[in-house]
Amino acid sequence: MAISGEPTAQRQSRRFLFLYALAAAGGAIAYIPFLTILLPSHVTAFAGERNLTLLAYIAFAGAIAASIANIFFGWLSDQTGMRRPWIACGLILASGLLLTVSEIRDPALLIAVIVGWQFALNMMLAPLSAWAGDCVPDSQKGLLGGLLALAPALGALSGFVVTAQQWVSADYRMACVAALTLFCVAPVLLLGKPRVLVQLDNDIAAQRASLSLKSMVSRMWLARLLVQIAEASLFAFLLLWFRSIDPAFADNRAAAIFSAVLGAAVLLALWLGNWSDRHKKPIQPLALCAGISALGLAIMASANGIAPAIFGYVIFGLGGSVFLALHSSQTLRVLPDPARRGRDLGIFNLTNTVPSLIMPWLTLALVPVYGFGALFVLLALLALAAALLLVSMRRAIK
Repeated sequence: MAISGEPTAQRQSRRFLFLYALAAAGGAIAYIPFLTILLPSHVTAFAGERNLTLLAYIAFAGAIAASIANIFFGWLSDQTGMRRPWIACGLILASGLLLTVSEIRDPALLIAVIVGWQFALNMMLAPLSAWAGDCVPDSQKGLLGGLLALAPALGALSGFVVTAQQWVSADYRMACVAALTLFCVAPVLLLGKPRVLVQLDNDIAAQRASLSLKSMVSRMWLARLLVQIAEASLFAFLLLWFRSIDPAFADNRAAAIFSAVLGAAVLLALWLGNWSDRHKKPIQPLALCAGISALGLAIMASANGIAPAIFGYVIFGLGGSVFLALHSSQTLRVLPDPARRGRDLGIFNLTNTVPSLIMPWLTLALVPVYGFGALFVLLALLALAAALLLVSMRRAIK
């Protein structure tokens, strides 16, 4: 059904949008359970007390590799004018490398394989991100953002599935991740037939008339970086913070809260995304969600018990998760050149990897001296700054 009288021929098919969202979820499944559960467990099994040091080296090398690879393969898919072959090759190579990890016990070799895996993974992810910009008009980018909220939710759910001993034995967890990724990504490669929409390239010309694209790109990039720093900090230290308030706080309880927040964020993102499409106000939901994230962090900073701590995290988690999903789709509005869409999205991807390099030092500088409260105050100010950046451009993008 068309929105606001727009002809169906100028809108992308729902079928392609759903298949694309499933593929994006496959991308999340490819790395979330592996990096958060399977890889740390494997390293701990053979490295013992050296596990934290080795994981730190792996995280650092992996973040650098992902940053370079995403830009490179996005650019390469631009130059070749093809997205599907790169996605398919990356899918196969990343899955193959993943299957070798459980057999590796040498730290140097493991780091090398993880770097190779990051290159292969981003060979898949970079063209996949750019493909949405090739196919989805501005009038459906809110809906696309809502559907993209499924990715982290299904990524978290896959972690639960592959670690459930009654379903998957320890020897087959890596293979299960690879199979789930293939199941999610392959349909859009084999069955996805997006409509050719000639007005897509005209969307950018319309934006040039309202505000400098350079200004819009820089504001959108910086706003996402500020929110991602907060997300990365909470992703790594949420359980430690809960246990600093309640030492008996169980890890499965934290996982349940995390999963519930991501599930609720899907529904909220779909509603807000559709609202932004109908009312042609793509930036307002982003500014609102960044502000909600700041509010949640402020509540967390002042929490003096486990109940207000959980409440504050739920507020922050909903705002941050919806912000990131909707931002991923609305970013496609402001990229200045369709011929360099993959490369430019690779530069935007730095907002996902750079926080992994900033966050540990930020946390180590503040928490031991001032406590988690000081960290959350700083993160709240960063999220508030992101909201103000977006408010300043809300009338420029329609």
